[in-house]
Formats: sequence, C-alpha cells, structure tokens
Amino acid sequence: MLSQRLAQQALRRFAVRQPGAFSRTALFKSAAPASTPTSINRIQSRHAATQNVNLEDANQILVKQRLHRPVSPHLSIYRPQITWYASILHRITGSVLSGAFYIFGFSYLVAPLFGWHLESGTLAAAFGSLPLLAKVGIKYLAALPFAFHSFNGIRHLVWDTGREMSNKAVQVTGWTVVGLSVVTSGILAFM
Repeated sequence: MLSQRLAQQALRRFAVRQPGAFSRTALFKSAAPASTPTSINRIQSRHAATQNVNLEDANQILVKQRLHRPVSPHLSIYRPQITWYASILHRITGSVLSGAFYIFGFSYLVAPLFGWHLESGTLAAAFGSLPLLAKVGIKYLAALPFAFHSFNGIRHLVWDTGREMSNKAVQVTGWTVVGLSVVTSGILAFM
C-alpha cells in the first residue's frame, strides 16, 4: 500500500514538472515498437453519446435490448442426476418431519383445551382398528422420509470428513441411500 502511494505521488510530481510527458502522442510513441509508425490519427476512439429520454422511451429501449439477449440454458437440457434428487428430497423430508413434529406437539399440548383425544392409548386404539394393509401403508409412509433423511444425513456427515467425494462415489452413495431407505422402511412397516 505504501509503495503504491509513493509511486502515485512520484508520477503526479513528474506530470506537474513535465506536462507534455503524459499526452496521448507521447505515450503511444514511447509504447510503440521502433518499426511501427505512430501517429495520433491511427488511434481508434469511440465517443459515447447520451441523450435524455423519458421513462416510456427508456422502457421501450430496454424491451428491444432484451429481445436480442441470449437465452440461458434451462434445466430441461441437463440430464437429471441422483445428486439433484437426493439434495431436494433431503430438504423436503427434513421440512416435512420437523413440520409434522411441531404440529403434532402443538396439537398435543392444546388438545385438552379443545377436548381432543390425542392420548397415546386413544391413538393406539384408533391405529389398531385399521385394516392390515392400511397399517402397513401408513407405517411405510411414515418411515420412508425418516429413513431417507437419516441415511442421507449420515452420507453428508461422511462427506464432512472428506471421504466419498469423487463423482463415482457420490453416485454410488446416493443410490445406496435410496436402496437402504426403501428396504429399511419396508422392514419398519412390517414390524
């Protein structure tokens, strides 16, 4: 920082003592090779023109400019990957599980005020009266997000250690999480 200030001050002092040293002609003559002819006429310059326009005309100019802009690629041109789906499902299952936990916890607390029967015995009796297929389906649907979120969370913890970070390992662990989630949910549903 100090060296930049010193250099800037020295250049300013030099410019004050010799004002013609930093003119366009002098700069281009000093920067040009000896074999290249230099003249101020060969320098290309482009002058910017501005004009005052009202808001409506400015919007019309912007609309015309936007018509000529390139369109960025959309997700439809990319091949879907397990990493996309695992990332999205991890967030969705986390939100669903935490939301369900808070909703049930709040309703359990206010149930006596409204006369709701959310006691464990009442819930167990209601669940026990369902047909077998309904019980298995409900347990499977309850276990699947929990299992997926748990196994994918372990996968992320493994990544935090710096392991399994290659492209192939990420794909393999992603499909492993899906397989383990389906199998574990099935086992939990039939318990």
